[in-house]
Amino acid sequence: MIRHIVFFSATNPDDVDAIREGLMMLKDIPEAKHFEVGRNLRSDTITGPQIDVVVYAEFADEAALAAYKSNPIYAACIAKVRPMREMRIAADFEASSET
Repeated sequence: MIRHIVFFSATNPDDVDAIREGLMMLKDIPEAKHFEVGRNLRSDTITGPQIDVVVYAEFADEAALAAYKSNPIYAACIAKVRPMREMRIAADFEASSET
């Protein structure tokens, strides 16, 4: 399983809800086995740049992640969210079967 985590910060703090709403478009892409978008609680006291919104998704494999990223909804989401975001950091990793 591939875990996909993306962090966003808003250029304008007033746009955080609009960014979250735009990212929710991605929930309609069927390749994600699990999908969430949430506002950062900012509860970490040791932090650098502040993150406003987090996307977390799980995919069966790299092919499913690639299909997700090639979906037209993904492109529409980018067009909507990119103008409002300052920073985007993404990480994809293979989930370990170890506990």
